[in-house]
Amino acid sequence: MTPELKERIDHLVQQNKIVVFMKGSKLMPQCGFSNNTVQILNTLGVPFETVDVLEDYEIRQGIKEYSNWPTIPQVYVDGQFVGGSDILIELYQQGELQQMVEVALAS
Repeated sequence: MTPELKERIDHLVQQNKIVVFMKGSKLMPQCGFSNNTVQILNTLGVPFETVDVLEDYEIRQGIKEYSNWPTIPQVYVDGQFVGGSDILIELYQQGELQQMVEVALAS
């Protein structure tokens, strides 16, 4: 990964309390896993940003290296990598995601 790409991703992760690197946008998810992620965050009623990896091949490949996670979507809360769709579902069902985002949004 180039230093420029790492800087771009760092900026996206640090400038947004909750950011999802996904296929499509929060208004138009382009895969089921991305849609699940958007639905969970919408259910929590929290503000979040999305980055469409389909529009930017560098980000699509770079984010996998950045997080050392092979799949999309990828969720970051308060600058920390949380995981993908399956992990988000699990955290949501256990009530941990709500707490995590509340702490992030309060800071």
